[in-house]
Amino acid sequence: MTDRATTFEAVRRANLARLVRILHLEGPQSRAQLTATTGLNRSTIADLVAELASIGLAEELPPAPSTRAGRPSPVVVTHPSIMAIAANPEVDALALAAVRLDGTVAARRRIEVDHLLTPAETVRLVAETIASWRTDDLRDARLVGLGFAVPGLVRGVDGMVRNAPHLDWHDVPLHELAAEATGLPIVVGNDASLGAVAEHLFGAGRGIDNLVYLNGGASGIGGGLIVHGMPVAGASGYAGEFGQNRPGIPSTADRLAGDGVLEDEVSRARLLAVARLVSADEPTLAAALAASELPDAREEIARQRRILSTALANAVNVLNPQMIVLGGFLATIAEEGTGELLDDVRSLAMPAAGEDVDIRSAALGEDRLLVGAAEAAFARLLDDPVGALAAL
Repeated sequence: MTDRATTFEAVRRANLARLVRILHLEGPQSRAQLTATTGLNRSTIADLVAELASIGLAEELPPAPSTRAGRPSPVVVTHPSIMAIAANPEVDALALAAVRLDGTVAARRRIEVDHLLTPAETVRLVAETIASWRTDDLRDARLVGLGFAVPGLVRGVDGMVRNAPHLDWHDVPLHELAAEATGLPIVVGNDASLGAVAEHLFGAGRGIDNLVYLNGGASGIGGGLIVHGMPVAGASGYAGEFGQNRPGIPSTADRLAGDGVLEDEVSRARLLAVARLVSADEPTLAAALAASELPDAREEIARQRRILSTALANAVNVLNPQMIVLGGFLATIAEEGTGELLDDVRSLAMPAAGEDVDIRSAALGEDRLLVGAAEAAFARLLDDPVGALAAL
């Protein structure tokens, strides 16, 4: 192949990737919109769309009825058969989802457990679920990868789970175990870091280039950072462990965990206890707390909110985000007094840093970590659609 042909091929594949990414992030687009967005001419867009359709990555739908003059342009969408599997192992359940390239969830399953999942059991349950879905909900799906959102420290270079203390996982080669069990390309990441990406691209932080995300789950509190529109992982992939910080707690009456860290004080287990629940998914816990008229439940929510405000003010002082997004039980705490939490954070932060910050609950709800894990699994396809499909 000549240098000129090589250059042409590289440009073509880059343009294909560009179109797939636009459809993935922005949703259905007309050819006219793609032409305007990319700056490519109409014939080039037509050729690229035809190629994406020929390899099953996109399809064209009839245009919506319009009163505008001229011939309406067909609408280009990602093909609904292109999916990634996402898995989130936790101390009380394994959550799984099949996520389409357009971000919608095609199938989901929650497997509740009364014991700590081992890595081997986790991989077995994931493989069995995928096999079951392939005979039913996903019989026509083209699975491009499997992403794990793990509540622990995940080494960025190879996906090694260095330490997921609440699961009692240490130096687990989850990437290799899952690849052998499923035959799919595997990506492993920290759950909160993946949640931050999901909320930045598709949720409450869409369009926000500097945000802090805190996730409250059964394993505690984790976090993720978006700075100048890019996720910040740190030197080894361990950035964002806000739950391990020790917040200042002015009132000794508010301190229940001695010299504990943030996640010891601001705790899902404590909320379950005052809600009189042994275990619950996020909507059930939130509904129980909202309906509770017990004084100890109201006071525990207020106590945790006061401590959380101190931790968030520290994050505002250090990182100066435009927005803080709260997921899981932290969103429940915030929604019980969103204005109060924001006022407290601003009062504790440096005035200049706090005056423009906003606090929002995660818009993707229970799907946020799974959408983030799927996004990681889609990364190779988005970078090189032709090459990724050829490797399957």
